[in-house]
Amino acid sequence: MISPYVRRRRLAIELVRLREEHEYSAEKLSREVGIQRQKISRLENGRVRPDQDEIMRILAHFNVDADRWEQLMTIAREAQESGWWERYRDEMGPRQALYADLEAGAAAIAEYQMTLLPGLLQLPAFTEARAVADRAKAPSRFVVERSIDARAARQRVLDRPGGPSYQVIIDELAIRRHAAPPEIVRAQLDHLIDIGHNREKITIQVLPLAARIEGNAIPRSAFFTYRYRDPEDPIVVAVDTITSDVVLTDPDEIGHYTSLYERLRAAALDTADSLYFLATVAQELPDHTRS
Repeated sequence: MISPYVRRRRLAIELVRLREEHEYSAEKLSREVGIQRQKISRLENGRVRPDQDEIMRILAHFNVDADRWEQLMTIAREAQESGWWERYRDEMGPRQALYADLEAGAAAIAEYQMTLLPGLLQLPAFTEARAVADRAKAPSRFVVERSIDARAARQRVLDRPGGPSYQVIIDELAIRRHAAPPEIVRAQLDHLIDIGHNREKITIQVLPLAARIEGNAIPRSAFFTYRYRDPEDPIVVAVDTITSDVVLTDPDEIGHYTSLYERLRAAALDTADSLYFLATVAQELPDHTRS
């Protein structure tokens, strides 16, 4: 499945491009095709699922050729789809639903994680510990068990045929500051080590606290970048904040984060040293497999 969110953003870009090619203002287009100006604005901002009839009216008004018509209507149909996460949005939490949407159809995912061990690689016990800890901030219909199931469903994107490559840089802070009981953290670190050794499409690096980052660039939050197979689809960055997540598609803003990621990657330990670092920390923690 292709991300409906990304398809809406792609459709928005194409509609703005089409309107500007014909030197139309949004107001003029609204008057001539009989679609409310506010609706035109929401379509061009990717904020609503498109109405296929309205899209066809716009394409017909501009006398779009057959190939472009088929391309844009395909994008519009994909933008209308609802992923499995929509049904369980309230129970799994809107943040998980957002990330499930962005991960759908991604060709490459890159993540910098500042305070938590990466969700796409979490064990169920770690996910449960975090869900319980964050329960007070969750929606009223949030269900811990549904959150765990949703995490597992998201993780399967990495296993599917043609699934995305995945790179993650984990800040030492996220490793040293325990976000779950120590025995669960150790099991989680052991899991990361196993993945790092055995999953070719997954790359794990550790950013030490003492690392020198080019330009003294200091990341202020966790963030994620998503690239898709269609080169015309926008690169998407999601920035993790305390209460919600900011999704960016503006090229200038995207460039800031992709540049920062490369600086972090250059400053981080290489894969072998990163896995050794994780193993060293894990050995300091209680082993839940031993009595």
